[in-house]
Amino acid sequence: MSHRSLAAARVGRRTALAGLIALTAAACGPGSADGGGPDGGGADAGATNGFPLELTNCEATLRFEAPPERIVLLESAPVTTLDGIGVLDRVVSRAGAFPPGYYDEDLTARIEAIPALSEDIDAAGHLQINQEVVIAQRPDIVFGLPDGITREAMRGAGAEVVVQDVFCGTDGERASFETLYEEIDTYGRIFGRAGAAEELTGALQERVAAVSESAKDLRTATAAALYPSLGGGPLYTYGAASMVTAQLDALGLQNAFADTAERVFEISSEPLLAADPDVLIVLYQGEGDGSDVVEEMIAKDQLSALRAVQGQQVLPLLFNFSEPASPLVVDGLERIHEWLHEIEA
Repeated sequence: MSHRSLAAARVGRRTALAGLIALTAAACGPGSADGGGPDGGGADAGATNGFPLELTNCEATLRFEAPPERIVLLESAPVTTLDGIGVLDRVVSRAGAFPPGYYDEDLTARIEAIPALSEDIDAAGHLQINQEVVIAQRPDIVFGLPDGITREAMRGAGAEVVVQDVFCGTDGERASFETLYEEIDTYGRIFGRAGAAEELTGALQERVAAVSESAKDLRTATAAALYPSLGGGPLYTYGAASMVTAQLDALGLQNAFADTAERVFEISSEPLLAADPDVLIVLYQGEGDGSDVVEEMIAKDQLSALRAVQGQQVLPLLFNFSEPASPLVVDGLERIHEWLHEIEA
């Protein structure tokens, strides 16, 4: 089956699995019909409790006097977490790529309504933007720290910068879905939405558990995730600290490069051919189904001898469906699971 036909076939199976998981969540979800959170009221109860708030983010200590009201997004990954805890309407501007393939029609429309500062992405997938453009938006919180943006300048303009924890370095710790749940908890604390954060985490935990249970009959044993740079740049793969490893662990698969502690690192064709994993996941950014990215990667990096390539067991997947930690990684887990069942059928 070609990469394009696999992309089309995934739609029907994803719909069926989504219905199964929705029924599972309805049957055993912890929330009640009145929306009450574990703090005794609604998800917003006591929203200003806990402020001023100080927390550590990478090498920095962040301080918030009150829940932020003006968000600037310099990456797409936080979107579904912010939406899940009910604060996406506080985003005043965005920059970077926000492919509609990540979201349903309603969320896509809301994102497109947010003013875009820049959509300039280099070949490695990095946002190009001027710091003064960001400061002009008068944010009190900024998500993402691309080249040319500094915490010091943002703080001087009244904004704290939040970076995804997986980008901070993990001291060799293996990533798990706890990484995601901790990230959601942090967002809940920052915005005074602890109850909403717990509800979101509970729903995601149920979905992960449903996929793990269904994946027990998979025959596939090993996988690797790759990120090919566009325009002839290096090829990257993902190690133990990546959310790719968390996804594969949940599916009962071995990441062929999980013995490397790094989250992401360059790889040549030789170690990839030596590992020869059963399946490949190719992460990409931008529009389309990613089949052109796969074809270019195979030709450029001389990977046609891989079993996964010869058997057409290669899945193109939009980047945020595997990296970094966000609810989209659970969507990605479900997509990988559905695809594995398709190729084993």
